[in-house]
Amino acid sequence: MNNDSRYSIDELAALAELPRRTVRYYVQQGLLDRPVGEKRAAYYTNRHLEQLLTIRKWQHAGLSLERIREILAGSGEAGLPPPRPRGPGTVEVWSHLVVADGLEVTLEPSRAGLSPEQVRAFFRGVNALYEQTRQEGQDDAEE
Repeated sequence: MNNDSRYSIDELAALAELPRRTVRYYVQQGLLDRPVGEKRAAYYTNRHLEQLLTIRKWQHAGLSLERIREILAGSGEAGLPPPRPRGPGTVEVWSHLVVADGLEVTLEPSRAGLSPEQVRAFFRGVNALYEQTRQEGQDDAEE
């Protein structure tokens, strides 16, 4: 794609694999920049396509449109979402893993930038590392 690409709403929607209606909704909600030009002469650019792909990425990661709007408004960084400000009345949902008696891991997935699948993978990795560490400790004790 070159930077001078111009797309109709149909072309943009097809490239982003979204219905036209969704593209229009995102513009209306301020998630996607307005098209360049007016009426029939209006067109979209690669920047619009990048915005749509970013929105889709965050939706697939489980974020709400409200949270995506916050990310897009507050960050030029397309990697991890910036943490939400914490204040009185903030409600957070934490994931908690009991690895063993005396060993627990807690995390807040959205602040950590992890999808539910990534949280499960992380917890599996923690359990595997714990078992490996215990086994190595037993092997060292037997030597």
